Amino acid sequence: MTEILVSEKLIHLRNDRISYAIGLLEGGIPAHLYFGKRVEKLNPSSLLRAAWLPGDGSFSMQNCTLDHTPQEYPAFGLGEMREGALIVRRENGTRTADLRFVSAGVMDGKPELAGLPATFGEACKTLKLRLRDELLNLDVVLLYTIFDDCDAIARSVLFENNGAEELNLERCYSLCLDLPDSRYDLITLSGAWAREREIVRRPLVMGQQGVGSIRGASSLQTSPFMALLRPETTEEQGEVIAAALVYSGNFTAQAYVDPNRYTRMMMGINDTGFQWTLCAGATFQTPEAVLVYSAAGLDGMSSQFHRLCADHLVRGRYAHAPRPILLNNWEATYFDFDEEKLLSIARTAAKVGVELFVLDDGWFGHRDSDNSSLGDWFVDKRKLPGGLTSLAEKVHSLGLKFGLWFEPEMISPDSELFRAHPDWCIHVPGRTHIEGRNQLILDLSRPDVCEYIYNALADNLSSSGIDYVKWDMNRNFTNVGSALLPPERQKELPHRYMLGLYGILERLIHDFPHVLFESCSSGGGRFDMGMLHYMPQTWTSDDTDAVCRCRIQYSTSLVFPPFAMGSHVSAVPNHQTGRVAPITTRGNVAMSGCFGYELDLNRLPEEDLKEVEKQIQRVKEYRQTLLYGEFHRLLSPYEGNDTAWITVAPDKNEAILMLARALALPGTYPPLVRLRGLDPAKTYRILETGETYGGDELMNIGLCIPLPWGDAASVSYTLKAE
Repeated sequence: MTEILVSEKLIHLRNDRISYAIGLLEGGIPAHLYFGKRVEKLNPSSLLRAAWLPGDGSFSMQNCTLDHTPQEYPAFGLGEMREGALIVRRENGTRTADLRFVSAGVMDGKPELAGLPATFGEACKTLKLRLRDELLNLDVVLLYTIFDDCDAIARSVLFENNGAEELNLERCYSLCLDLPDSRYDLITLSGAWAREREIVRRPLVMGQQGVGSIRGASSLQTSPFMALLRPETTEEQGEVIAAALVYSGNFTAQAYVDPNRYTRMMMGINDTGFQWTLCAGATFQTPEAVLVYSAAGLDGMSSQFHRLCADHLVRGRYAHAPRPILLNNWEATYFDFDEEKLLSIARTAAKVGVELFVLDDGWFGHRDSDNSSLGDWFVDKRKLPGGLTSLAEKVHSLGLKFGLWFEPEMISPDSELFRAHPDWCIHVPGRTHIEGRNQLILDLSRPDVCEYIYNALADNLSSSGIDYVKWDMNRNFTNVGSALLPPERQKELPHRYMLGLYGILERLIHDFPHVLFESCSSGGGRFDMGMLHYMPQTWTSDDTDAVCRCRIQYSTSLVFPPFAMGSHVSAVPNHQTGRVAPITTRGNVAMSGCFGYELDLNRLPEEDLKEVEKQIQRVKEYRQTLLYGEFHRLLSPYEGNDTAWITVAPDKNEAILMLARALALPGTYPPLVRLRGLDPAKTYRILETGETYGGDELMNIGLCIPLPWGDAASVSYTLKAE
């Protein structure tokens, strides 16, 4: 049962499994007391003594500072010597804020966050904790939502300037969590193009540590996620406190350990290059941060994030629906195609059971390479004489859906759009344009630019029979400046850009609910919960090599479920690594995501084409389990040569097990893999071998799995309860 209990000195949020406690100190300072397993009764006396206040525990600015107080939302300047969550500048240049408790209100359900992606739900309760700085006439509303079915707290902050003076927010994080010790390891996800979301685990040390992005996107290099876990915590056991930001722009996720070895965890918009002018009567809403607690290790943490994504983040008709098996022409043709070449691939795709044909980059303007035409979203009649409508009709006649690639946020200097509107790109007057991938970024802080992008896509979606959109984004911010924003508001550009993007996406998914949108994150990198709110799946990486994908998909699953991950079978030698992996392994790895192909089926040997048919038939038969089952990591590619995971149907009557080995080793025995998530009381038959095992046997003893000979070998088993 979810409830929020409010008394004079204590606010207690709890569901059947977790509790979150806030103490109200003398003087109205809200102190963080506890986040963890559910407690029935909570006496704040001991916890308030642990707030490290001197003397009798009373609070006044005359007898102590806040330097050792665990606070819910610490502001800079008022006796707080640590990094805080808020810095607000007055017109006189001072930056001190003094936030005191005003009221605590509780509502059923969860309010929307204006202009921002956020979790949603009806089976939840929300606390509105109102604080106020009387001198600034600034009200700060801390929002906390606790869900019935997830061990999570969604947090954000609303600022209200109720005075006559203009204020400037220079830092306004979404989350602060003070913890009474530092005996934690920190996990973050970092990497680069084609090496996304590498798991980095290290012990906390005194000082500041974490990750962030100032690239204008959550980025390939870092992810808006962090986890604090006990050193002894494993996949299966131990405590984890983790947070993810529902936001796609510049962010920070950091842990600070003070000299007393207390830990402060903070997350929100990165304050480097950030400022927001809060005029009299204006408000500002921060992005949402989702805080998760697990007493069942990293596996338990992931299950909470996966449930949040499935039931409280993704919307629309594809939220819990089967995703179409697609074929994308990019690695098959790149820019070199015409209508007949595309249809030849599509015909073969239809024969083997593919459900969606996707035309990637190169169909518009005069784009024969990546050096032109972005922004000119009209068809290139040299390649497609009948236009998109004709191609879509011919693809539909094959029994396939039709999808199309866009990169709407970008503009090529060689384009009609740039020649007509050179001021529409993000730029600094007098500075030479810095081009990434021969392109610039459109200024989405401008309403006229947002309107152009919406209309360009809406025109194509309305007239061309498009069922799917791959939304790409291939570069990050440089020379950050807007031709429309006044000098004092230039630092608002990165966040205004995100608000503009979210506004476009909200209109498109509302006006075209039948279209499946996929965010392509492997250019500029936006695999985050913010984009997932609008687009129910994301292209996980441009690296389609099966061995590399074991690492990438393994680490991505820390936060995101299989249905969020675009995962395709590509040609060999692989275009990114040159590796030759068996088509069975390429298929086995790709099945643990939104399944598809990134190759020319007409170039495959007959034997491989038959394997493709088998793969497609299997995915269709078990698609619901593969996408929406409970996903468990079994063997880590970060710790050895093997990768294993299993996806179990919610009723535990069906499961798909995948094991892959990167390099063949002579004289080694088959690995013994302990499974997870099964029903210990049930008996399971492995369809591929005919063997039967008890669920408790498979989970407690394990399954010895022989692998085929050679590098990049794999096995995928189907388990059925008898």
